[in-house]
Amino acid sequence: METKLYVGNLSYDVTKNDLQDAFAQHGNVQEVNVVMDKITGKPRGFAFVTMDTKESADAAIQALNGADWHGRALTVNEARARESRPAYGSGGGGGGRGARRY
Repeated sequence: METKLYVGNLSYDVTKNDLQDAFAQHGNVQEVNVVMDKITGKPRGFAFVTMDTKESADAAIQALNGADWHGRALTVNEARARESRPAYGSGGGGGGRGARRY
């Protein structure tokens, strides 16, 4: 069963290939997603790596969590499910300045 890992404290010049190479040493990598800033188009300093098995994910966590990589101590752990958030524009009312009725 594939396992998704969160990889944080990345250097801002990290590439998808860099992560692919680092994690492939611990098992088969299914996918690498470097999270990019929507405005600047530059990496935001974290990524998600999907390993093909729980065992390979555990091996990667054991080997890379806290390890110095490109001058930074990596944070590597199993990714948590994304929390649901309300969509923009929903909820809340307003104290608008509409017509008042007496």
